Amino acid sequence: MRGNSLQLSFSYQEERFRESLRMPDTKPNIKAAELKLAAIQHDIAMGKFDYGRHFPRSKHAMRLSQSLQQSITVDQILNEWLKRVKDRTAYSTLRDYASAVTFHLIPQFGTLKIGELKAIKVEEWLSSLEISGKRKRNILIPLRQAYEDAIFDGLIEQNPMIRVRNPKHDRSEPSPFNQVEVDKILSVLTGVERNLICFAFETGLRTSELIALMWDDVDLDNRQIHIRRACVRGRIKDTKSSSGWRSVPLSSTAIEVLLSQQEQSSNEDCFVFYDPKYMKRWDSDQIIRKRVWKKAIKASGVAYRNPYQTRHTYASTLLSKGENPLKVAYQMGHKDWGMIRSVYGRWIR
Repeated sequence: MRGNSLQLSFSYQEERFRESLRMPDTKPNIKAAELKLAAIQHDIAMGKFDYGRHFPRSKHAMRLSQSLQQSITVDQILNEWLKRVKDRTAYSTLRDYASAVTFHLIPQFGTLKIGELKAIKVEEWLSSLEISGKRKRNILIPLRQAYEDAIFDGLIEQNPMIRVRNPKHDRSEPSPFNQVEVDKILSVLTGVERNLICFAFETGLRTSELIALMWDDVDLDNRQIHIRRACVRGRIKDTKSSSGWRSVPLSSTAIEVLLSQQEQSSNEDCFVFYDPKYMKRWDSDQIIRKRVWKKAIKASGVAYRNPYQTRHTYASTLLSKGENPLKVAYQMGHKDWGMIRSVYGRWIR
């Protein structure tokens, strides 16, 4: 006790501390002080003691905070953050986070003390990267969240990432194929590879959804397919959003493709489309792009566009024919027609 004020005395990091509680010496206050001391000792024992949370006005809290900032580096909080999110993050997303941390953030900022990172340095570095705005935003996610955790853990008092502006997301303009180009592409393909690309044009599915389509998802009687999953980096997972769960109507051409696929298919894993080289499900969209798509485009003489343009072709064709934009949004797996309006506005009649 100091005067009429209760004090707590405890050891932390091999140092003795005394803190005034600014509470008079009464039996209820003594009991409260005992409980607070027990909580402090428990946090110290568990390795999660935050001096500033228990004693925000203490000069010791400020000194210890500055000491932490001078000892903990950016790579430490990034790696610790990766461990924390591991069990609650999808495999493909975690892989992207780890890539951003390992190949971008740690090489650039890893050796800095957490208190040394400045917003202007982050923005200057981002400006020097020759990658898309979307990629830059994704790279910043681990750094932003690691610093949010550092604030919560009492390691720092100010978060420099709050002042870092997100790079502009440059959306590429759709460049759909016309019917003559579609016919040229399909004319140089045969068998299951032709079926795969033709079905992409006829349904607007993402390549990851095409790979994951199973025969149980096909309803020929009602001329539709049900989209419930996707294959991302070789792993089957639910579609990326609830709006991704949808039913897509089948054109006569799409039904012909499925009937042809039933006749040709001899694999036993129940996936509609498969890699004829190994007689099993396609492992990833990258293999399709490299082994099937690029060769077909080159052989057809059509100007190169990426496989995602099959999806743009599907949407623009429907809208050009006067299809309801809301219906197109649903069939594409968008939660509303805002994306349709902003991306495909010039095709809406």
